[in-house]
Amino acid sequence: MIRRENRLRREYIFRKSLEEKQKTLEEKREKIRDALENNTKIDYNLRKDAIELAKGSDWGGQQYEVDSEYRWAGSQDPKIVITTSRDPSSRLKMFAKEMKLIFPNAQRINRGHYDVKQVVQACKAQDSTDLIIFTETRGNPDGMLVCHLPFGPTAFFSMANVVMRHDIPNCGTMSEQYPHLIFDNLNSRLGQRFTTILKHLFPVPKPDSKRVITFSNTDDFVSFRHHTFKETEGEIEMTEAGPRFELKPYQIKLGTLENLAAAEDEWVLRSYTNTARKRTFLSVARDDDA
Repeated sequence: MIRRENRLRREYIFRKSLEEKQKTLEEKREKIRDALENNTKIDYNLRKDAIELAKGSDWGGQQYEVDSEYRWAGSQDPKIVITTSRDPSSRLKMFAKEMKLIFPNAQRINRGHYDVKQVVQACKAQDSTDLIIFTETRGNPDGMLVCHLPFGPTAFFSMANVVMRHDIPNCGTMSEQYPHLIFDNLNSRLGQRFTTILKHLFPVPKPDSKRVITFSNTDDFVSFRHHTFKETEGEIEMTEAGPRFELKPYQIKLGTLENLAAAEDEWVLRSYTNTARKRTFLSVARDDDA
């Protein structure tokens, strides 16, 4: 079993390296196409290989993903396992129960004395697509880890301003319909990456679903809101179903939780650089945001 997992992991890393090479090649071809169409100078670094790159640019659209982590997403509903850090408080247990209702087809398990490696292996054995772990500080939920199986990625979020369902006045009932998703102001390449990670935690909704989940980004804080709605006299009436909280992404690892030490960093928030507080990574598209 261990040998098989290691072999599959090596094959996956090799295919991902081919994907990166193809992606870089198509980006160069796109720059040359733009220069030729707009009658502008070709970038100095591309002039030497411009003729060879231009020959293949007519084909176009070849920036496909050789082995995307989410290539089969949508073909079947995700199977999510939700758990907590060890020795959780009663508040964290309650929060995990509420989050289980947020994700359709999710299963909540008690962490017990099991370590991360055992939990991940158990999830892989039952063909789970994602593992979500909630952490806390002094009884307040303050972190969420999303590990996509079997090969990653693993996204890390800090969590703030958590308000659970029973703390929301006039809270509506929890619907079991597959929700519609709204992602607001996640426009950069990194923002789209987090959008991909989050949206594939949910199955494809039915057109008549009356449930909406929103991820709205403001200054790199992603607000989570959960509503149900109904039509009354030609107007839409929305009711908050809870819970609500803010997510702050700070890392993406190209691996799963049991081998994070050997996994590469896809992105890390560098909080102590001089310009870190002035930059917004999720909303503004830039060439170096990934």
